[in-house]
Amino acid sequence: MNIIKTDDYNRMSCMAANYIAAQVTLKPNCVLGLATGSSPVGTYQELIRRYQAGDLDFSKVTSINLDEYKGLSPENDQSYRYFMNTNLFDHINIDKKCTYVPDGLEDNAEKACADYDAVIERCGGIDLQLLGLGNNGHIGFNEPDTIFPKQTHCVDLTTSTIEANARFFDSMDKVPKQAYTMGIQSIMMAKRILVIVSGEGKAQIVKDAFTGPVTPQVPASILQMHPDVTLIADKEALSLLSF
Repeated sequence: MNIIKTDDYNRMSCMAANYIAAQVTLKPNCVLGLATGSSPVGTYQELIRRYQAGDLDFSKVTSINLDEYKGLSPENDQSYRYFMNTNLFDHINIDKKCTYVPDGLEDNAEKACADYDAVIERCGGIDLQLLGLGNNGHIGFNEPDTIFPKQTHCVDLTTSTIEANARFFDSMDKVPKQAYTMGIQSIMMAKRILVIVSGEGKAQIVKDAFTGPVTPQVPASILQMHPDVTLIADKEALSLLSF
């Protein structure tokens, strides 16, 4: 695992954008696995800036997002499709028909998950997967469990995840309690994985995930087994590691 320490969130975002930009430049028709939440916003802003400066072309890129809340429409301002449109897709020249997010309105969980796994297979897998890191070690919405779920599945969100996401909703009662998420196997099959983490509040889970035992109780710990993982984090998030 390659660990890069940065001074702050802004520098972390720029470094992450460097990795993604290099992937797009070297393979213009690449498949990017994308994430949502607060961690990648700065990275997406930097990618937009580079596109607007004429330095990047996303016209041949395909994207596959990690997850989506069950029950939210693409037009809902808290859906991850809406997030991706407003934070990235609306501002670059990517073909939205080649951007994939699980169908939150598909009530049949088995169908929604099978359809999304078919999308991943049809696209030929993921060249570079971007990940954040949840406070409980989740990646995507793969929550602490007794097993590593392999493929796309419907997950019951933990109380800690619901509480962490409540800041984006009017109240905690309005936070969806379930989500469709890409499975651990699909994530691990990505050719390269880029993890971004910031803030002192993530320091303990960074230590647990990347130096502790590999266990489904800390889903991100499985990344220790991947041959090409880069962790870019600010000094606060890395404060409990010695390297």
